[in-house]
Amino acid sequence: MSRETTFSIIIPVKPGGYVAACEHLKKIMPDDPGYEILLAEGRAPSRQRNLAASEAGGDVLYFLDDDSLISPENLALCSAGMSDPAVAVVGGPSLTPAGDSRLQQLFGYALSSAFGSGAVGNRYRACGKIRETTDKELILCNLAVRRSVFAGLGGFNECLYPNEENEFLERVTSAGFTLLHDPSMPVYRSQRRTLKAFIRQMFSYGRGRGQQTLITSSYSLTSFIPLFFDLYLVIALICIKYVLLLVPLVVYLTAAFASSLIALLRTGRLFSLFLIGIYPLMHIVNGAGLLWGLVIGKPEPLGDGSIRIRRIKKFGENNHSLLPLSGESP
Repeated sequence: MSRETTFSIIIPVKPGGYVAACEHLKKIMPDDPGYEILLAEGRAPSRQRNLAASEAGGDVLYFLDDDSLISPENLALCSAGMSDPAVAVVGGPSLTPAGDSRLQQLFGYALSSAFGSGAVGNRYRACGKIRETTDKELILCNLAVRRSVFAGLGGFNECLYPNEENEFLERVTSAGFTLLHDPSMPVYRSQRRTLKAFIRQMFSYGRGRGQQTLITSSYSLTSFIPLFFDLYLVIALICIKYVLLLVPLVVYLTAAFASSLIALLRTGRLFSLFLIGIYPLMHIVNGAGLLWGLVIGKPEPLGDGSIRIRRIKKFGENNHSLLPLSGESP
């Protein structure tokens, strides 16, 4: 594919929500006629994306979140990645903006670190070169999919949110297509602003993974590590008199401290040491969410309510302006 590839940028948003992604596109790419923007307003993100995709006219569907701030080169990089017909998906990382608060920087570092997230951490850091990958490195707030493949595979499973992209990407690879991760194709998204919001995020990620597991019947041992950790903590608490049971916990806390120290040395920020508390929190909560997702069983489709698709930029337009939104810039 050449840069003549056309893109349908799809952004789900809550009714009346502020769409920073559109304002950003307007500023950095005002004169590019090769993309359209479809805004999907509603409260069922998976269905919103599917409905917008059904109305899209581009060769490639580029899924962003309402706060995804892309780089000007992303469309060209995506086109280059899809020059191979076997490649159906290209995605890049979601990076934490330098202007985020100290707490948000902690969350971003925890998510991007090997100790915090393992291979999934590559969703949150620009690391290495463009490469074939799996769903572990790709994230839906920065994901481009060939429209023909998306339609052919039936789009996202509307029962799932989050993790709908992971289940879809498993179907893409099962169909014989290739996924690419391009670290030079980032978006910038702020992390959760409060500890409470971060806890909800980690629980939601775990729940989504649990429900995805039930739907696909495919089990990833590494995804279950947080749940195993929670079970270990319960056993260790019940049998606390057995000192040897505490050895793994000591090893874990030592590794958490070492990772926090590495963060301090890399960033020069003393508050990085607070990661020693963020790591166990995110692991425990994620494990609890995963267990909850397994317990509540396979999800039902989210009620779509009223979903409105708005094409706020058309192909061939050199400039675009947002239709009035009731939300305000944060």
